[in-house]
Amino acid sequence: MKILITGANGFIGKNLRLELKNRGYTDLYLYDIDSDVTLLDRYCQDSDFVFHLAGVNRPKETAEFKEGNVDFTALLLSTLEKHRNPCPIMMSSSVQAALDNPYGLSKREGEELVRKHSIEQQSECYIYRFPNVFGKWCRPNYNSAVATFCYNISRDLAIQVNDREVIMNLVYIDDVVAELLHCLKGEEHCKGDFCFVPEVYTRRLGEIVDLIYSFKATREERSVPDMGDDFIKKLYATYLSYLPADKFSYPLTMHKDERGSFTEIIRTPNSGQFSVNISKPGITKGNHWHHTKNEKFLVVSGKGVIRFRRMDTGQNDNNEAEIITYYVSGDKLEVVDIPVGYTHNIENLGDTDMVTFMWCNEPFNPEHPDTYFELV
Repeated sequence: MKILITGANGFIGKNLRLELKNRGYTDLYLYDIDSDVTLLDRYCQDSDFVFHLAGVNRPKETAEFKEGNVDFTALLLSTLEKHRNPCPIMMSSSVQAALDNPYGLSKREGEELVRKHSIEQQSECYIYRFPNVFGKWCRPNYNSAVATFCYNISRDLAIQVNDREVIMNLVYIDDVVAELLHCLKGEEHCKGDFCFVPEVYTRRLGEIVDLIYSFKATREERSVPDMGDDFIKKLYATYLSYLPADKFSYPLTMHKDERGSFTEIIRTPNSGQFSVNISKPGITKGNHWHHTKNEKFLVVSGKGVIRFRRMDTGQNDNNEAEIITYYVSGDKLEVVDIPVGYTHNIENLGDTDMVTFMWCNEPFNPEHPDTYFELV
């Protein structure tokens, strides 16, 4: 299948063409504002589908709206007609096409050209009036508030918010691309004269700003946002894509002593805390138990033993302390659950550092530690 993408180097275009390649589409005709115009003639001759994403939305002169959104659309359609190519056309428009500003008028005129072409050529057309689209590779400080906020906040730059109560309707770039792939297969979502992306998020501008600032704070707090919220998950992914190239990493606090170290990696709102524990050879750590707090231990390097003794009886049939042992090693990755009501410890039996990845069901709270010293 030969697919023509106009605006191929734009925000939606870059995301679409890379996902098309992921899906095995290899015959892609990529056309953008700086392409040789003679290529358009060749591409229109044998394309099987056209994604018309090219357009102008922030020109230096108002006249450029017509040039980019109307005149180029007319050129594209006339070139297809010249080659008698009635292939389907998907057109990227905007919700502003319903307004009477210069941008909206130019997009609406482009829509009308595509519809007229579809009727005359007896071809399929799919017109999408996109709301605000957010996601990776959108140009900041241009026409996307989300891109600008993510870029500036990640760099400690100021942002301007005129009205926190403004309501924004947003669609995520991956959802846009997924819908365009449905469109390519004839499985588009349409209602009336227009097609649409099913997943739309409605949020206040101030809420979006607060979320992005909270994403920045997660590094200091060693936390992650609520990944159970679909919008937050997608906005956080977008924020990370705008991190400066020299700021991907950030330091953690290693609590060190003669026994080794303990380092908290992440704490989550409702999925617990993740940490790394390093024990020196011969060192035993732990010797405590919990009422409700529970953990999982995974030794990823070195070798050792985890011991348990149940607190209510803690004895075998001979009235002797019953010690349960689990030998662990980085050579055989195995998760060991730490049940409540058992005092437990972990000892390094090797001659090198033992590294243990630990999960606890709740972040440590010094006011309610639920941790009680008791030798195994």
